[in-house]
Amino acid sequence: MDFREQNEIDREYYKQDFKPMNELLVRIRQALRTGKPMETKGLNLKGIYDFDPELSFTYITLFQEGLTPIRYGSRRKTMGITLNRDIEKIRENKNFSKFEVGNFNKCRIMIEFVIERHSTDLDRLNSSNFNRNRFEPGITGLELKDDKASYYYMPTDAVVQSQMGLRGALETLAKRSPIGKMTNKISERMRILHGSPRLHFFLFKTRAFVTYKNSCVPLYRGNILYNGFDYRTLLSQFIKSADWLIANMLEDGRFLYYYDCKEDNYKDHEHPNRPENDLYYNDLRHSGGTITLVRAYSQTKNRKYIDAAKRSLDFTVSITKDQDVKGQKGYYTFYNKKAKLGGTGLALIAFMQYRIATGDKSYDEYIKGYARHLLSRMHKSGEFYGYYIHPLYNDGNPLLKLDEIQRRETFSFYYPGEALLGLALFANHFEDDEILVAKVRKNSKKALDWIVDDRPNFYKDLFTALPSDAWLMQAIEEWCNDKDFIKDNYLKFVFDDAKTMIEKTYLRDDSPYIDFEGGYYYDYGDHYYPDGARSEGLVAAYYLAKKLGNKEFASELLQACKNVATCQFQLFNAPEMTYAHKNPTRSEGGIRFKATRQWVRVDSIQHVACFFIRLYWAENPPQD
Repeated sequence: MDFREQNEIDREYYKQDFKPMNELLVRIRQALRTGKPMETKGLNLKGIYDFDPELSFTYITLFQEGLTPIRYGSRRKTMGITLNRDIEKIRENKNFSKFEVGNFNKCRIMIEFVIERHSTDLDRLNSSNFNRNRFEPGITGLELKDDKASYYYMPTDAVVQSQMGLRGALETLAKRSPIGKMTNKISERMRILHGSPRLHFFLFKTRAFVTYKNSCVPLYRGNILYNGFDYRTLLSQFIKSADWLIANMLEDGRFLYYYDCKEDNYKDHEHPNRPENDLYYNDLRHSGGTITLVRAYSQTKNRKYIDAAKRSLDFTVSITKDQDVKGQKGYYTFYNKKAKLGGTGLALIAFMQYRIATGDKSYDEYIKGYARHLLSRMHKSGEFYGYYIHPLYNDGNPLLKLDEIQRRETFSFYYPGEALLGLALFANHFEDDEILVAKVRKNSKKALDWIVDDRPNFYKDLFTALPSDAWLMQAIEEWCNDKDFIKDNYLKFVFDDAKTMIEKTYLRDDSPYIDFEGGYYYDYGDHYYPDGARSEGLVAAYYLAKKLGNKEFASELLQACKNVATCQFQLFNAPEMTYAHKNPTRSEGGIRFKATRQWVRVDSIQHVACFFIRLYWAENPPQD
């Protein structure tokens, strides 16, 4: 079946009234609570759960905060016999008594049943081609069958196990099968999995529902399927994610850097060996959190956001060092033994946005010092140096002179855009130092010319098929508030990147799965990228097109922004979809990296949230 046909079938499926499924789940809960067989008489599940005794393998899973889920799956002659078998075996589980199955506010119940199944060859399984052998996390499941039994990796396992790849699915499947008892080594398990002629594999699809309070939620990829773009959803997710940042702030003004919703811990997957009393933190992403709170204040005028933003600014002050810049004081952020151009650039953005939103000038000396430092980190050509201090160069002392090799080795693709956005905000909104503002304008124009015209030649290896320099797109948008910066080469950079982003976005007619629509890709066939960081650049392009009076292109960009926002709605930890989290109370309101990964980081919130609120302001500007 063509994926367009399948998507239309799925869309029609999710338009149904699912009250009969809710009633089935109510009966399942009652049977779990009492131990009496469940009665299916009077239920009309036609078109929702069309039981097929040859196909409809069905799992029931119990979830409850703080407990490891328990589940059982079977396939018998009828739906009633199948479900009662599952209920019976779940009640026999040694941990069943810990679940308050009678309390629908605490214990959540999932039902998941197979609707399609076909054999496949392990060596032909892939995650890049849209064919019958594609494994798609959250959409397809895997069955491993030997001469005695079958073992299952259900599509919702991608969410429950926080996985998004074929290898993770195969490792989980091998562990659940007898192979898991043969060896503890993953490499050995995978070798057996690939080498045994007795093993047969099947790909399958399911439908799944999970209870939420006294109702049920139909799941797609283990998540809520949002019904198109909606400004209310956009604003609600922005506000709740900003609230999550505040609720999880540390006493010293830092944000909770990283949260694993599956494990209810703070172990960063990129720094897994850091001790709990010295977890990794990042000063750039810290400033991103500050920016989010300032935007929340601009929208709501609620003091809690700006008070929290001020606490976070004070943390940035605490990691700020000074230097002499031609007889004047410069300031730079220093953290993790590094002074990054982007660290100071983002600090300047955060401090300037705070100043613009509040009129508070108490940080002005730091603002001017950050601007002086950034100007001092520019090569005569206009290229910015990526680092002022790096522990691997010059014995960790300031890098005052860098040769061409060092410049290349310490170059950052993103830091210059961050610096230029900070400088643009300073030049356009800081009225108390005309001399410094004039220097910023002069040097920033040189830097923009270099980065737009020369960087593609010097660092062509850093460019990817899907544009990624959203900070520079935002910087140019801000600089174009000054008519002297409205230059063809700057505009071409922003608009060309925006056009390529649109071209590299799954659309309704070419999306192989419903929720791919609005997701980015490098190559058609990629698992989609619901990327808030890039989207900040896309919405900046919209504002710039609107500013220049290009109504047709602005309208195209606005629609593209709405499409990608709808895709990113799925990243939000709405209460309905936190069923698999160990601590739903803590995870609710966070914004995850990926659709099935259960990782939240301060920048996974910042990028999506800031994109959302700027998109919201496109047609609902904040009140003064």
